[in-house]
Amino acid sequence: MKRGRSALAPASFEALARVRRALREQAVQPASLHQALHKPKPPADGAMLFRRAVADAVPLPPTDRADIARPRPKPIAHQRRADEQQVLVDALSDPWDWEAAVSTGEELFFSRPGVPTAAIRKLRRGGWVIKGELDLHGHTGDEARIALAAFLNRCMIEDRRCVRIIHGKGHGSKNRLPVLKNKVRHWLMQREDVLAFCQARTVDGGSGAVIVLLKSSSR
Repeated sequence: MKRGRSALAPASFEALARVRRALREQAVQPASLHQALHKPKPPADGAMLFRRAVADAVPLPPTDRADIARPRPKPIAHQRRADEQQVLVDALSDPWDWEAAVSTGEELFFSRPGVPTAAIRKLRRGGWVIKGELDLHGHTGDEARIALAAFLNRCMIEDRRCVRIIHGKGHGSKNRLPVLKNKVRHWLMQREDVLAFCQARTVDGGSGAVIVLLKSSSR
C-alpha cells in the first residue's frame, strides 16, 4: 500500500516566507552598507575651521593712538600745466629791438584808439580804484611773462577794471637798466583786454609801477 503525501500545515508556509524575506534582506544589506561607506562627506565649514585655527590666539591690548586716515594727495597734471605755461609764454612775445626798448627813459604810457580822454586823465590822476596788484620783484623774464599773463586772465574773470603791476626800477638788474619795466610795457601792449596804462603816481610806486586799465568783462 503506497504512502500518501503529507500535507504541510499553513504555519509551515509562513515560516518559509519569513526565511525567504530574511535571505533577501541579507543579500541587499551589504550593497547598501558599501554605498554608505563610499558616500562623499560634505565640505567642512570654513568659518568653523578658522575658529579652530585661531582658538589659541590672544588679542593685542588696545592702544591710545587714534587711527586717522590721511587724505591722499590730488593728482597733478604735469603735462597740462606745462602746456598752459607754454601757451602763456607764446601769447606774449619780447620786443625785437632790445637796445631801443631798454635805453628809453620815457614815462610808461599807452592808450588804445577810442579810449575817452576823460578816462585817461582819470587814470593818470589816480581816480580809478585799484582792484588788484602784481609784484614782479625777483622774477626772471620768463617767470614775469607767465605771472603777468595769468594775473591779467584772472582779473578779466573777476572783472577787475584797474590794477597795479610793480616791475621795479631795475636797480638790481645788470647794468642797472629797467629791463623788466620795458618788457612789461611791451607785453601789456599785446593784450587786447588792456585799454590803457600809465606810470603810477609817486604814492602808488612812481617809476617802479604801472597802472593798467582793463576792459570790462561784463560787456
